[in-house]
Amino acid sequence: MVEAGVNSPAELPNLITIFAQKFPASPVAKYLVAWENPIFSLVIIAILSFIFFAATRRCTIIPGRLQNFFEVVVGGIDDFVCGIIGPKGRSYVPFIGTLFIYILAMNLSGLVPFIKSPSTSWSTTLALAICVFFYVQYSGFKELGFLGYIDHALGRPRGIVAFSVFIPLMMLIMHIVSEFIRPISLSLRLRSNIWGDDMLLAVFAGFGLKGLPLLIFNSLMAIVVSLVQALVFCLLATIYFTLVLTHEEEPVTK
Repeated sequence: MVEAGVNSPAELPNLITIFAQKFPASPVAKYLVAWENPIFSLVIIAILSFIFFAATRRCTIIPGRLQNFFEVVVGGIDDFVCGIIGPKGRSYVPFIGTLFIYILAMNLSGLVPFIKSPSTSWSTTLALAICVFFYVQYSGFKELGFLGYIDHALGRPRGIVAFSVFIPLMMLIMHIVSEFIRPISLSLRLRSNIWGDDMLLAVFAGFGLKGLPLLIFNSLMAIVVSLVQALVFCLLATIYFTLVLTHEEEPVTK
């Protein structure tokens, strides 16, 4: 196993860390180690892009196995998003669906020998959460308009509450704080769970043959956790979109 740091738990070796061990003085090795998470992220993007291209290259009325598989996946994601947001959710299916597939692929990549899961790095999960944050804010301004978005941030004060300065001001402060906390909690939840599973795999792998049953069991659990964490991330992202979108029973001043 490869030591992650002086006081850090060991992690499973990957192609980059193995190369760095073989050539410790090489500037290329140091560069690869510094950028290992973006590198593995790009590798996963390249693999997914190739698979998607192969699945959609020759779409037919009677789909083959690969096309049929992705049609089922896309249909499931569409039902999932629209079931929460409603009919307006269809325009967000490509974004949330891409998030789900990409996060799931990153989570599971840690189970592949000599590959590191990029989602064990907070920089990776925070970048994804920031993308969600900005898209949600953009959707809010686009859907509600500037005045409508301010009204939403103030808690939509009506009646006697509208004449109170204190309550809408407090709602605005709470709204701003909660909006900035969301990407932090969203990213830390994903990173911590996947990182914890990878550390357990490294520990059990260090036991050798004696730890094989635990390693197999934890690998199966890691698959479940990877799926659940990808679902939770996308579920929360979908809910964030729902909170800023208008509903028919809620007229908004633009």
